[in-house]
Amino acid sequence: MQSSKLPINTGSDLGLFCAPITVEQTLPLRHSVLWPNKPISHVYLPEDEAGLHLGAFVGSLDEPVAVISLFIEPLPVSNNVPFDQDHGVQSNVMRFRKFACDPTYQGRGIGSRLLQFSLERAHSELNCTIAWCDARTSASAWYIKRGMMPFGERFFKGPVEYIRMCIDIGPRSTQGTDIDTRV
Repeated sequence: MQSSKLPINTGSDLGLFCAPITVEQTLPLRHSVLWPNKPISHVYLPEDEAGLHLGAFVGSLDEPVAVISLFIEPLPVSNNVPFDQDHGVQSNVMRFRKFACDPTYQGRGIGSRLLQFSLERAHSELNCTIAWCDARTSASAWYIKRGMMPFGERFFKGPVEYIRMCIDIGPRSTQGTDIDTRV
C-alpha cells in the first residue's frame, strides 16, 4: 500500500492531511478517547498487525489528531442489512475499528474527512464494496449523517451500548464515499 499523503480541504486553514500510520501511532488516541479508564493494552487488537491504520494530521503536528483502523472482515450474519449484498460476495468487506478523534479537534470535519479517506482507500486499494463498524449508540446519528445505515440488534461491550452500521461503497454506488462532512 502506498504511503502518500492526501491533502484535504476543510474550509479552514488547518493544513489537514490523511496518511497511513503504524498501529503504535493509533494507541494513544484509541486509549484516551475510547477507553481511558482501561489499561492501554485494552485498545490493542490481536488483528492489528494485519490492519491498515490511517491518521489525520493537522499542520506540522507529528502525531495524528484522529485515527482509524481497517480490517478485511465479513459482515456479521444479519437478516436486516439495508442493501443488496450480492456484489460483496466475490469481493472484500471492510470493517473499521477504533475510530477516534482528539476532543480538541472534534467538530471541525476532521473525523468526517478521515472516514471519507478510509472508505476511498478501502474501495480503491482493498477492492472493498461494503464497509461496516460497531458504533457506539451515542455516535450513531453521526454515522447516519455520513450515509451509514444501522443493522442488527443493539448490544453491549462492557457498559457501552453499540449498534452495527454499514455503508455500500461498491461499484453501484460510486457516490458512496461522498459523505456529508458538515459539522
